[in-house]
Amino acid sequence: MSALKHEFTWKIPAPPARVFAALTNAEDLQGWFAEHAEVEPRVGGAYRFWGKHTLGTPTASGADGKITRFEAGRAVAYTWRIEDRDSEVSFSIEADPESAEASIVKGEHSFIEAPAINRAKEMIDDLWRFNWGNFSAHLAGGKGKLLVDYGAKNPDVTLSIYIDAPPSAVFRTLIDPEKIQQWFGVAAAVDPRLGGAWHLKMEFEKDGQKVTSPPCKILDLVENERLAISWPDWRGDKTVPDQRVLWMLKPEGAGTRVEFVHDGFVRAVDVSDYPFGWGWFLSRITTVAEGKSLDAPAGHEQC
Repeated sequence: MSALKHEFTWKIPAPPARVFAALTNAEDLQGWFAEHAEVEPRVGGAYRFWGKHTLGTPTASGADGKITRFEAGRAVAYTWRIEDRDSEVSFSIEADPESAEASIVKGEHSFIEAPAINRAKEMIDDLWRFNWGNFSAHLAGGKGKLLVDYGAKNPDVTLSIYIDAPPSAVFRTLIDPEKIQQWFGVAAAVDPRLGGAWHLKMEFEKDGQKVTSPPCKILDLVENERLAISWPDWRGDKTVPDQRVLWMLKPEGAGTRVEFVHDGFVRAVDVSDYPFGWGWFLSRITTVAEGKSLDAPAGHEQC
């Protein structure tokens, strides 16, 4: 038997009172976290949530969470059974010392016994990455929220954006290493042919070890029309099948409609924070393709 504890810190664009309400009000929870929710705001009260947007609890019969801590405006904790394992989620809220209109939320999701599934640690990490994106979007007015269906057999990230530039300019933004570096922020190398490498030269730390991102492979390439690349597991786990990232470019008036798909996920929770990250990168692709400075507002923010 091994325990599992996942800790996270969120900086949220809302004052503590609003953040606390979004964590304890059923209507708010239905806006960013669950299809259905019921909350009794007291220790021992119900903290129930279920539906297609809830990992492991598609129906009300499995929703039996209870509040274990309740300090109005400051902290809340509740139980949550996932993959036949009991767990507790806790949040503490503080005012952001740098802004009166923001909060710092410290969270913890703890299991006495970790779920007996493949990559349980990564599953919980991805779950809260996704929740953070929706929670932030919800408190910022709702734009960019993307509630995943945890029962989906073929989960994906699907986004659409209009760019005020011809397909040829958009395509160059996706295939020219200098332009990729502008919108992604790291050095890139591209061998523009079927089977060629499309490489973002990222370096980051995972579990205290330095990780270098492997190259993606070009799976489909039709100039000015579409580009598809493989997407290896970002954590470097070679047992995880490669995903696919696809950009489809279609003329629309004087500009281009870009249909974006990231698919090939093993399970819906693996979608993680990709919807919010790709939404942001699409806004930067727009800025670069339109020939504007990245310091200027793109006007097409997705999240």
